[in-house]
Formats: sequence, C-alpha cells, structure tokens
Amino acid sequence: MAIVSLTDVMSNKAARKPAPATEAPEAIEPADADTRIYQAIFDGVLNHRLTPGTKLPEPELCSLFGVGRAVVRRVLEKLAHDGIVALRPNKGAVIAEPTPEETSQIFEARRAMERVLVELAVERVTEDDLRELRRQLADEHDAMHRFDQPSWARLASGFHLRIAALARNAVLQRYLTELVSRCSLIVGLYEPPGHAPCEHDEHAAIVACIEARDAEGAVARMEAHLRELEQRIETSRMSGEKSLAQMLGLPQP
Repeated sequence: MAIVSLTDVMSNKAARKPAPATEAPEAIEPADADTRIYQAIFDGVLNHRLTPGTKLPEPELCSLFGVGRAVVRRVLEKLAHDGIVALRPNKGAVIAEPTPEETSQIFEARRAMERVLVELAVERVTEDDLRELRRQLADEHDAMHRFDQPSWARLASGFHLRIAALARNAVLQRYLTELVSRCSLIVGLYEPPGHAPCEHDEHAAIVACIEARDAEGAVARMEAHLRELEQRIETSRMSGEKSLAQMLGLPQP
C-alpha cells in the first residue's frame, strides 16, 4: 500500500494522494521520491515526532512511500551523512542519539552560528520582516495557550530559522538548519515529555531587540536563550509507542 501524503509533517501541495487499491500506483520520479522521504523524516525530527532511537525499517518505508529499497537506502545514507540517522550494521537505521559530548559541541556550534546570523538580521531586517516576526510570535502564543505541543515545537524551531532567513545568507542559513535539526534530536532525547523546547518570552525579547536595531542586545538575548535550553536538557529519555506512520504524520497503512 503506497501512502505518499505528508499531512502534519510537510506542507507540500505537490504530494500525491494514495492510489485506490484497484489502481496501479502512480510512477514516481526518483529525485522526487528522494526529496519527499528525506523531508518527511527531517521534518519528523524537527517537529519532535521522530525521537532518537526510533527504528526506520526499510520495508515499512518502502510501503509508506511506494518506492523500492534502493531509493530508501539512498535517502537513509544521506540522512546518516547529515547526522540525522544512524546506520547500524545488520540492524538497520534508527534516528540518531547524540552523546553528551556531541550535545555540547552542537550547542557550541549553534551559539556561534546564531550570533553571526542575529547580527546580520539586525543589519538587514525590513519592516515587512518585522511584521512577519510579530505574526510568528502571535502564532506561538496561540499554540502555547492551546497546549498544542506539536505546533509549538514546529513554531519554536521555525522562529530560529526565520531569524536566519533575515540575514539573507543562504549558506549560513543552510548550516543552521542542520544544527537546528540536530538540536531537535537532543531535545527529543533529553527533555521531559510535553516540555516546550523554547520559551515564548525569550523569543519576544529577541524580537524586541531586533526591532530596536539593538544588535548587541539581540545577540546577548539569543546567547542566553540557547544556554538556557542547553541547561534544561535532562538525561531522562522520552519514550513512546507510536507507529512509524504516526511519527511521520502519515495515515496508517
């Protein structure tokens, strides 16, 4: 059964709907299939649906996306190269579990990267950008008061990527995207269940500094925000009994 809709994981208008059981599945271009599978798993990590240690069985991924093992293996190898997946000999792929040493290094790299991006964002931000940031904060506030943890997790990561986009440097933005995804693994591994990965008030304080064109203040607020997140990390691992399809945001086969 080929399920290719990525509802709740990625918003891709081009994603195909599941083919009725009486019809042959639609042909899928290899590059398109690679992108859809990669993005579904990547977004599942970013939004804390796929937690560290989650198994990614090749047969189930083949069934969910309607592709062959060669495609799935190629995507898993790329995810492993990007630090999102760990490939275990004779045991298959799992979502990576960062060690304490890797956790420290990832946060150190992220603080350095966001420091540069925040400085550039303050220098290059426009009034339209500020309106979008305020809208982002309003969405965060709404999700927080609805106790909508999945939306809050997505918005929390999205806030940092939105700030990065204001720097208007695609290379730095791409590096931060990788670091944010790897931080999401750490949050999924160590943070208590239901705990927000970021604090809304801290985001609001960063936006206030950017709006005031206060680069020094914005950098200091971001630095404190990331250090606070790192300090909140606990060694108790999140657990769950969800199926792979649920964690990818796909209908059950």
